[in-house]
Amino acid sequence: MRRIAFFCCLLTALIANASPLLHAQAVAPNAVLTIKGNQFIRDGKPYQILSGSIHFQRIPRAYWRDRLEKARAMGLNTVTSYVFWNAIEANRGQFDFSGRNDVAAFLRLAHQVGLNVILRPGPYVCAEWDAGGLPAWLFEQPMVKVRTSDPRFLTAVDNYFQHLGRQVAPLMASHGGPVIAVQIENEYGAYGQDRDYLRDIQHGLTQAGLGANLMFTSDGPQFMANDALDGVLAVVNFGPGDAQKAFAALARLRPGQPMMAGEYWAGWYDKVGEPHAHTDGKQEAGELSWMLKKGYSFNIYMFEGGTNFGFTNGANVTDPGKTPPHYVPLTTSYDYDAALDEAGRPTPKFWAFRKAIAQATHITPAAMPAATPFMAVPAFTLDESASLWDNLPAPVHADLPAPMIHYGQNSGYILYRKRLSGPLNGKLDLGSVRDYAVVYVDQQRRGTVDRQLHQSLLPLSIGAGEHTLDVLVENSGSVNYGPHLADGRAGLVGSVTLDGKTLHDWDVYPLPMQSAAAIHGWTRHPVDGPAFHRGSFAVKRAEDTFWSTTSFGRGFVWVNGRNLGRIWQVGPQQSLYQPAPWLQVGRNSMIVFDLTTRVSPSVTGLTHPIWAVKESDAAH
Repeated sequence: MRRIAFFCCLLTALIANASPLLHAQAVAPNAVLTIKGNQFIRDGKPYQILSGSIHFQRIPRAYWRDRLEKARAMGLNTVTSYVFWNAIEANRGQFDFSGRNDVAAFLRLAHQVGLNVILRPGPYVCAEWDAGGLPAWLFEQPMVKVRTSDPRFLTAVDNYFQHLGRQVAPLMASHGGPVIAVQIENEYGAYGQDRDYLRDIQHGLTQAGLGANLMFTSDGPQFMANDALDGVLAVVNFGPGDAQKAFAALARLRPGQPMMAGEYWAGWYDKVGEPHAHTDGKQEAGELSWMLKKGYSFNIYMFEGGTNFGFTNGANVTDPGKTPPHYVPLTTSYDYDAALDEAGRPTPKFWAFRKAIAQATHITPAAMPAATPFMAVPAFTLDESASLWDNLPAPVHADLPAPMIHYGQNSGYILYRKRLSGPLNGKLDLGSVRDYAVVYVDQQRRGTVDRQLHQSLLPLSIGAGEHTLDVLVENSGSVNYGPHLADGRAGLVGSVTLDGKTLHDWDVYPLPMQSAAAIHGWTRHPVDGPAFHRGSFAVKRAEDTFWSTTSFGRGFVWVNGRNLGRIWQVGPQQSLYQPAPWLQVGRNSMIVFDLTTRVSPSVTGLTHPIWAVKESDAAH
């Protein structure tokens, strides 16, 4: 049995009451946070946690210090961060703690800046991140039952926790480090009620050295009772306007314990095809003032959202009980209408929150770091193109098409090819498409099948003779929340039929799009169909910019070999953030992959992003 008597590592039940705190305390990086009655205690004194969420894996490493110093300058004493498991263990058993995955380096930097850290290591994190942070290899057949006590899942989780613990355990507050608290799972009450599973996760964290300090669960007011654990701090998540009701619900559930907002949603995420999110900063600043005066602790979600670089954006399924449920991918930008924008610049919310914190705590906030410079880049043309058809890898033969992960692929694109003898006439049924398919006959586009539009069928008429059917599928983002999270497969996940007859004997071409190095067949002549488009630009100084993507349809962008994220002509995101550290003085290269035909498209660098929703989209 995994559930052993390890509760000596936990907090005792919270029973006493005390008056609310009047002032926030300056950070003491080497002190352990404890609980006495309804107060957090540090260095023997009452302590109020003033936190903001920042996800280090969404931010260029060169900018970590800048963002942390801005957190201090807003008056925060703590930052809260998820750890994205699937970024660290993208392939089973291969752990990568380098670059933006270097959690230990981020924690040490936070310590240097004078900030506490609250760590939320998952295994599931949601965060509008691909599959909620769960690695794609978990969804191989037979599928592991994620977020349950399935031994296969727990074994994988424990292995991840052990590797994470080697990075983080030495930096816990009990060892003089900045990590004052660790979350057990993430909003599990909105998913299930299996406390045995939560104890398994708690035990795994403890065994990895991450349970020596404060541990907690967090959830919305209506779900807290489903995942609150005896002897473990519970905190509440809510949005603007709900503070009083949410804290009242927490007080009823846990009378006498400290009051804390685990997530105060001071912003919101962006969905493809819907307007850019905007929330009321004045209202939020007022609610923060109320929490501060009551002595309640909080974590602003988000302080800075950052960017879902590459193919790391998640997706939601709305109305999951309906048939079919509505799938909505999320944008590359995780701007979140936060206190800092996607590029780390202070917004009006930043200054409103800074003022509210300073007025309540009577502490002068730290000075602001120097502003990050931005540049405009004159328009340049991507005047070389290379057809996708000329850049296919060696195929894998299969009787029936299988999901991406069957071929060892986590995300990107995948091509399923079938030889047909005509004449044929009927409906092509692709079954469950994950998530967007373009259908070609003899490399001529015949139509699209879009999960977002609840599509699976396409009328198809093929003349006499031999023909090639190609189904090019894009993984637009795996579901990160709700019951559909349990099946994270991408590509084609079932059989394909034409006029009711199952199609056998396929060639499959995995296209993870991890590198542009091997692309060949470049030409300055127009190329029809899906293609890569290449150009270059020169800069005298490497500064941040936003690339306008309005000349493109649907695809993604590489700059100097880094995948900056997705292009969706439908919006709302019509530009991609380019961090200066990923540029070089002098000549830089850009390659754009587009599913639709483009002839010498033009690109411009801007100092501000473009947000707009288009009513029609030729690539949608």
